[in-house]
Amino acid sequence: MKFDRHRRLRSSKVMRDMVRETHVRKEDLIYPIFVVEKDDVKTEIKSLPGVYQISLNLLHEELKAAYDLGIRAIMFFGIPNEKDACGTGAFIDDGIIQKATRLAKSMYDDLLILADTCLCEYTDHGHCGVIDPHTHDVDNDQTLPFLVQTAISQVKAGADIIAPSNMMDGFVAAIREGLDEAGYYHIPIMSYGIKYASSFFGPFRDAAESAPSFGDRKTYQMDPANRLEALRELESDLNEGADMMIVKPALSYLDIIRDVRNNSNIPIIAYNVSGEYSMTKAAALNGWIDEEKVVMEQMVSMKRAGADMIITYFAKDICQYLDQQ
Repeated sequence: MKFDRHRRLRSSKVMRDMVRETHVRKEDLIYPIFVVEKDDVKTEIKSLPGVYQISLNLLHEELKAAYDLGIRAIMFFGIPNEKDACGTGAFIDDGIIQKATRLAKSMYDDLLILADTCLCEYTDHGHCGVIDPHTHDVDNDQTLPFLVQTAISQVKAGADIIAPSNMMDGFVAAIREGLDEAGYYHIPIMSYGIKYASSFFGPFRDAAESAPSFGDRKTYQMDPANRLEALRELESDLNEGADMMIVKPALSYLDIIRDVRNNSNIPIIAYNVSGEYSMTKAAALNGWIDEEKVVMEQMVSMKRAGADMIITYFAKDICQYLDQQ
């Protein structure tokens, strides 16, 4: 009797490691940090166990912990003391993200700083742009200049990558033009161009204090039911000058990550979002799953789907897992 013996390549750990197709490395990880303007604050976010809002004067401790574990890419999210209708705090020179970036660069010049370029954390209404008083919706074109100002101010502070997450039409083109005119043609744009109006974002809005005070974001974020729309967003952002593409969320959108991989040759980033993190943490804290095994399986699934990098709140944990292995 003749049949295939696939088990030959599974006979030992050494054999399995040797033929493994997909790997998760520390270099693949981007670690999000929430920074607040208040002093002496390190507050655990209830819906994100193990994740904290950290004040600027305590930030050096978190940066050192991440750096010592081998993390070399950080994404900052800022929570300002004051908010207004235009999100002014996003683009002032002494804004919270700008201060955090300068601090991080003063500590580690080889630490890659990604700046989340959006207004939702800075607007008093929680939306990602300026509100049209007649339609009560975000005014797309009026918002673009504020995004450009935000990107330029973040780069001036030392940001290495601009990661705009606002989902306005034309946001990549506007930011690319603005950066180039300001002399920052060497700064790449990591576009959140494929960002769904997902229910998995809830814990993040607790952390960033950015929930909309009215309505929702469905007029600018994508319908979770749509697949082909992601390819249209991809094409637009590539034409406008995006250097990298984020797919957000990750686990329920692995098919989208694969579609983007099959239709582009730029780096792809999976955003392992707050709800995905919280569900895994909750199950682990209840003893229902083996956290390390489940987390690593999730990360492998994102890499296998086609992601080159992963933004994840598990970044420090993963570094420790890798060290133990």
